[in-house]
Amino acid sequence: MEVRSATFSMQEVNEPVALFLFEDDLSNLDFLGELKEAVKRLLEVENFKGKEESLAKVSLLVGDVVRVFYAVGLGKKDRTGEDSYRIASALLAKKARKDRVKSLYLFAGKLNYRLSKAITEGAILGSYRFDKYKTKKEEENSTELESLHIHGADEEGIRVGRVFAEAQNFTRDIVNEPGNVINPISLAELAQKVAQEHGLECRVYDEKEIQEMGMYALWSVGKGSATPPRFVHMVYKPEGEPKEKIAIVGKGLTFDSGGLNIKTGDYMRTMKMDKSGACAVIGIMKALAQLKPRVEVHGIFGAAENMPSGTAYRPDDIIRAMNGKTIEIDNTDAEGRVTLADALSYASNLGVSRIIDMATLTGACMVALGEYTAGLFTNDDAFGDELLEISKLTGERMWKLPMDDRRLREKIKKGEGDVLNSGGRYGGAITAAMFLEEFVGEGIKWVHLDIAGPAHLREEFAYYSKGGTGYGVRTCLEYIMKLSEK
Repeated sequence: MEVRSATFSMQEVNEPVALFLFEDDLSNLDFLGELKEAVKRLLEVENFKGKEESLAKVSLLVGDVVRVFYAVGLGKKDRTGEDSYRIASALLAKKARKDRVKSLYLFAGKLNYRLSKAITEGAILGSYRFDKYKTKKEEENSTELESLHIHGADEEGIRVGRVFAEAQNFTRDIVNEPGNVINPISLAELAQKVAQEHGLECRVYDEKEIQEMGMYALWSVGKGSATPPRFVHMVYKPEGEPKEKIAIVGKGLTFDSGGLNIKTGDYMRTMKMDKSGACAVIGIMKALAQLKPRVEVHGIFGAAENMPSGTAYRPDDIIRAMNGKTIEIDNTDAEGRVTLADALSYASNLGVSRIIDMATLTGACMVALGEYTAGLFTNDDAFGDELLEISKLTGERMWKLPMDDRRLREKIKKGEGDVLNSGGRYGGAITAAMFLEEFVGEGIKWVHLDIAGPAHLREEFAYYSKGGTGYGVRTCLEYIMKLSEK
């Protein structure tokens, strides 16, 4: 889709025109000039009042031409934020596709960089669909929106919004690929391909090198599969001295059967999404090469399949991670944190000041926060609060959970190794985060995002479709761009 800034009047265009309207404040209809009252009456017939996530389509005969208008609600003006514009734009793009509209003109009032960026993101994210394996394509019943002309939009906002949204859609594509297509080897190869295309550094370590580096946690999880694990380190370096040096770490389980503690059928379904954190890392690195912030960023993930076999790791096994700490295995289905132990240890040796990890880690986090909100855990409240504030702009919901319960921490210290890989059912998301903290280097600011809920959705809404969401990509990019501007 081509998104561009434009200056136009009603007399200059014959294509469908869309307007963003506030609830109980339809002043943006003034843009229609002499057509305002007629369109307003038609909207009243449709009972359109500008409520958030509402949309109405009306047609008006002007001379001998039928003019089509879309009205999209933003909600109450004093409660409207960037995400309101993003959602409205996505709903508009979805409706335009169903109506076979190829070119659309949009008036959304006075726009700045932030709102122009949000509208662009919404249009591109809302147009996403994954039908690669459909014999009968959706295009047979719809037409792609080819161009969106936004009145008075900021050009830089459009450019950056496109990069953000395309990175998220790219991430969604990888998440949605099944385990017979994306495995540890092919995921690593994809990271290499992205790096080559965008001038990034990328090093992939094979199963022999993983063991030579002392990454026996990652190796143990992956050795039960016929496809061996891989460890990936991507690097973006800016021109000149970087303002900061950070790492983004992702969980990369390309499929999770649960291992010897095997999942039931219902819980094993959709486990292709257990690689969402690693996919987000690749998407973020791809975008950074285009955005060129003055921050050095290391994208890191261990890729593995957790499978049951004669070579699989077992409950009661005691494994030594890269940083020397030993992990006693209580449950082989708590494997993501085990692979992240080595990834966080590795990242801590790179001289970074901050680490953000993203992982589809625990069902407990979904029980606590629902399917649409990620749990945020941190060893530095100021760092965590920064990400929380940014997430309010991006619409990627997060909620901070506590890390200061001494008795909960004791639950992962009761084994025969340095740490147990499960603290039991209660407070499971918290004890998982406490486990990860054991592998973060001293003095490094760290945020862990448990994205088990919002990484993969069962229903379509707002700018999301069913399946992988690419959650975390835009929030991390916003944060990195903010660091660049300091």
